[in-house]
Amino acid sequence: MTEDQLEQEALAWLVDVGYTHCYGPDMAPDGAAPERANYRQVVLAGRLRDAIDRLNPGVPAAARDDALKQVLELGTPVLLPANRQFHKLLVAGVPVQYQKDGETRGDFVQLIDWARIERNEWLAVNQFSIKGPHHTRRPDIVLFVNGLPLVLLEIKNPADQNADVWKAYDQIQTYKEQIPDVFQYNELLVVSDGTEALLGSLSSNGERFMAWRTIDGLMLDPLGEFNELQTLVRGVLAPVYLLDYLRYFVLFEDDGELVKKIAGYHQFHAVRAAIGQVVAASRPDAARGIQGKGGVVWHTQGSGKSITMTCFAARVMQEPAMANPTIVVITDRNDLDGQLFGVFSLAQDLLREQPVQATTRQQLRALLANRPSGGIVFATIQKFMPGEDEDSFPVLSDRHNIVVIADEAHRTQYGFEAKLKVRKVPAAQAETKAIATGDGLTTSHHVALAPSPAYGTNAATVERYQVGYAQHLRDALPNATFVAFTGTPVSGEDRDTRAVFGDYIHVYDMQQAREDGATVAIYYESRLARLRLKESELALLDDEVDELAEDEEESDQSRLKSKWTALEKVVGAEPRVASVAADLVAHFEERDKAQNGKAMVVAMSRDICVHLYDEIKKLRPDWHDADPEKGAIKIVMTGSASDKALLRPHIYSPQVKKRLEKRFKDPADPLRMVIVRDMWLTGFDAPCVHTLYVDKPMKGHNLMQAIARVNRVFSNKQGGLVVDYIGIGNELKAAMKDYTASNGRGRPTVDAHEAYSVLAEKIDVLRVMLHGFDYSGFLTGGHKVLAGAANHVLGIKDGKKRFADVALEMSKAFTLCCTLDEAKAVREEVAFLQGVKVILTKKELTAKKRTDEQRELAIRQIIGSAVVSESVVDIFDAVGLEKPNIGLLDEAFLAQVRSLPERNLAVELLERLLEGEIKSRFAGNVVLDRKFSELLGNVIKRYQNRSIETAQVMEELVDMARKFREAASQGEKLGLTEGEVRFYSALIDNESAVRDLTDETLKKIAHELTESLRQNLTVDWEKRESVRAKLRLLVKRILRKYKYPPDQQDAAVELVLRQAEALATDMVG
Repeated sequence: MTEDQLEQEALAWLVDVGYTHCYGPDMAPDGAAPERANYRQVVLAGRLRDAIDRLNPGVPAAARDDALKQVLELGTPVLLPANRQFHKLLVAGVPVQYQKDGETRGDFVQLIDWARIERNEWLAVNQFSIKGPHHTRRPDIVLFVNGLPLVLLEIKNPADQNADVWKAYDQIQTYKEQIPDVFQYNELLVVSDGTEALLGSLSSNGERFMAWRTIDGLMLDPLGEFNELQTLVRGVLAPVYLLDYLRYFVLFEDDGELVKKIAGYHQFHAVRAAIGQVVAASRPDAARGIQGKGGVVWHTQGSGKSITMTCFAARVMQEPAMANPTIVVITDRNDLDGQLFGVFSLAQDLLREQPVQATTRQQLRALLANRPSGGIVFATIQKFMPGEDEDSFPVLSDRHNIVVIADEAHRTQYGFEAKLKVRKVPAAQAETKAIATGDGLTTSHHVALAPSPAYGTNAATVERYQVGYAQHLRDALPNATFVAFTGTPVSGEDRDTRAVFGDYIHVYDMQQAREDGATVAIYYESRLARLRLKESELALLDDEVDELAEDEEESDQSRLKSKWTALEKVVGAEPRVASVAADLVAHFEERDKAQNGKAMVVAMSRDICVHLYDEIKKLRPDWHDADPEKGAIKIVMTGSASDKALLRPHIYSPQVKKRLEKRFKDPADPLRMVIVRDMWLTGFDAPCVHTLYVDKPMKGHNLMQAIARVNRVFSNKQGGLVVDYIGIGNELKAAMKDYTASNGRGRPTVDAHEAYSVLAEKIDVLRVMLHGFDYSGFLTGGHKVLAGAANHVLGIKDGKKRFADVALEMSKAFTLCCTLDEAKAVREEVAFLQGVKVILTKKELTAKKRTDEQRELAIRQIIGSAVVSESVVDIFDAVGLEKPNIGLLDEAFLAQVRSLPERNLAVELLERLLEGEIKSRFAGNVVLDRKFSELLGNVIKRYQNRSIETAQVMEELVDMARKFREAASQGEKLGLTEGEVRFYSALIDNESAVRDLTDETLKKIAHELTESLRQNLTVDWEKRESVRAKLRLLVKRILRKYKYPPDQQDAAVELVLRQAEALATDMVG
């Protein structure tokens, strides 16, 4: 299948889902049915004008004219801000003012009818040429809605292995630079090579272009895994889906840098499912089993849950059936409340509402009581606690159109069930009728008094009924509908959560997220044994860690507090902290050699955080800096000015913490390690973090959420790593049990030793390929051994590709297990094998190409110059030659190549040089490009098939290099310009012409052709047959004028026109 055939198939699918196909050249200013004043015009203004008139009949004509002008003149030359401005106009309407009944009225002119698809005009236009400031480019397909170019598709040849989806991605990056005007109006970008199809936004980097794997949201890959483009067309570009997507699933965030984000298919369909459930559950006459239960959305951590919640809020706020609802967003910790509030606040364009954060219980009540409609209120669940004089929480609103969105809904936060707690206290404390203070999770309601021997006669037994906060929340908002978003599965035993929210309505598990590239795998490495603890200390750790949950350090339950204190003494003992610090520093530096990234360290208490910091500072004093804006390591924790002196240097204001957060998220910032106790462990998104060091007891969903800090996709990150210093292995197994019980696919963590098994297997394969070549001296042999190894591989059939593929897998595995002793033992050999791969796969000297290294891995050289020096990046260094300037393949250099002992490597070197020469010297010269490419391809094919020996292929390639030099200097010898040489080459491709005409005549023809075509070529000429026919006549007239052999005229005409096509951009200007 060719690129054109794939383009035609895509157009057929688009027509099938509701678009009308138009051919770009026909709509051009000089086309058959012109709709553009010039090639710089990217909006079909006539169609937009018609849509504005059709959709806004009640708005005066002058106001409609003003709206059209605002859309066509966005008022900012900067691409992303202009795109944001346009998106506001598209979704909310264009603000206008006009006089009516003697007063000024404000209104919004709608550009799209969001409710009725059929009232909009849908066009799929192929070969739509656009003129930029200096270039003319022609995207493959542009989708117009009411004349607005909202979607751009770039397609590459499915049959060309070098024209992959990333070539299409690169092409779009070029378009953004050269024809920026069309991107001011762009909502979605699509790239495809027939096998893959990816969707991205204007600001998406390569990692954020994602597949769209469903049409209806129920079945994955319904058309098969090799029909991604058709699935994407039918699943998101179809009008029935596209309007909903553009209105509620595109958002801009500006937190110092403007970013445009779009939802993935799992987010889109989760929100649609949740809307349906919430609407049904909020009806006053809803069935008892579903009333108030909006369902649970389980999307694995790192897959964009906060964005999903934001899109859901925006969608439900605009849902007509909900009649302008009030949204209440609930979390269970202040820092989580702040993080999620920050996400929503950045998305005000989408929400069309400023969220409000309730900072006190009194403010929460004021925000919700008697509110008639609307609003987005954020609060922690602890604020739903009765006052001291209240036995239960009062009703704040009995409206049915209130939606409570709960983040991370689990039993500890949302339990309904009342439990009877028995506690012995002095009688004086038991005289009060009701105890109103809570224990951090629940509130007491009733007290019974009885003598207690524990305090003699002055004692009583207090019985306290305690209920979860969910009951208070339900008391406050009795008719609200509750919907939960969680990154970890709800336990099968967790009846309370289901009682509040209902069952799962959408699931996106780890396996699916990893398959989609939405997250990376998490690997687990235990370092407990390295701390050399005494047996008694190990036993204490084993016994206690399983019992202690994340927040129990601050618990007022004396039994658990005493256990925590006992464990903290062991964990925080000075020798142990020093041991952890030494191991952690060595481990992180080893990991950083394999892959750049950052690390988080989780410690058990604030004191231990500081002690650990101090020990690390002793080992690496240059990491420390008292200035929050400097230094490689920081502590982030809660605290106040009244804290003890040990902690105060590390207590920062909220503003400074925000700056630290930005520094840590910035891959280029030197802040590389952060120590925390409980901050940043949930809802914190820093993709460049690749390692989490755990030295604190954690379990259940808290543990699962913490380890997910390292599963974010980032550049070349192959996986995240969790390093265990305290013994969380059993808790991970328990979490895995809960996970699989909820039908989740994939594993939360993978043992790092599994990655080592892959590493060992790949090294063995590469050793077999190098069998017969002695590379045992690679540690001291330097370039010579590298060159010899590469030469050996090139002597094996398909050796280069096989070696490169296996070495890439080896490198990926090494980054995931490089800190294991077994991996360290082979790291020098890994570095050597990587060096051989680099020599073999270093591509053309001039081609700008996304190589495997750029796209998939940025493996850093692991050891020093003894094995692979920094300078070994290609074949020239390996064989010890100076890299020649392109086009200067002089005899001295060719003689050097011929005398190389590594004959296979010498052939490879010459092949690459000649490929580069063809691309550089003969770009745009159809005849010479074809001639020399065929010559080179034929020689290399015979060599690869072993039809000719190495010595013979060397002679042929050296001879070809000489011919290149001669051809490259042809224009200078003939006195022709570069453009004229190209037409001259086309003319002398005909032997009879060379025989019958003199050189002077051929040069005159070339000169006249160049000038005549330059004057007559217009944009898109090669796409319009009428213009081509006119040019054919022009070329024929010139050829006849100079008596060009008539038997070859037709062929010469077509070759000249092909040559003109190759130079079209330069000639049209």
